[in-house]
Amino acid sequence: MSVSTIILIIIVAIAVILYILYIQVIQKRNAALSALSSVDVQLKKRRDLIPNVLAIAKETMTKEIALIEEATRLRTAAAEAEPSDPKDADAKQRHLTAEAALTGAMRQIFAVAENYPEPRFVEAMQQAQQTYEEVEGQIAAARRFYNSATEDLKNAIEIFPSSMVAGWVKVKPMPFFEMPEADKAPVSAAEFFSA
Repeated sequence: MSVSTIILIIIVAIAVILYILYIQVIQKRNAALSALSSVDVQLKKRRDLIPNVLAIAKETMTKEIALIEEATRLRTAAAEAEPSDPKDADAKQRHLTAEAALTGAMRQIFAVAENYPEPRFVEAMQQAQQTYEEVEGQIAAARRFYNSATEDLKNAIEIFPSSMVAGWVKVKPMPFFEMPEADKAPVSAAEFFSA
């Protein structure tokens, strides 16, 4: 076997390896984008459910109008923060932050509603809360899937040799969907009634 044949075999082998790495990086990026799309679908489902929950709450919770208006404002802010380019990590981080604020406001509404004494309100609110919690469960599952896909993409971007290919094709890591510290603390409905 001649030297030129050996060199040609090495070049072809390197090209095949680089192509395989390229395919893996692009598949991981696309999986993360697909998972992000699933999260966005669930977040939109929640945003569409919120007006019904707020209508039920507003009917009988006249003392809590400020809380309801804040949730409405946060819902609008979350919808407006949705980036037009899903690859824009900064815009996506702003969107995720807006969604997290909306989650906190909705938790406050449900904490107040659980302690509200009116029976007809409690039944309607419990049904709305159950539906909302189902959607939240779906969002949590979609977030886990997205974070898993994002972790796979991040590993591919950071670990050699696929990191070289990721740099060449300009694939960037995507932000993890994280819960803000404020949302980790338990909500106390007693704080809303002690004013």
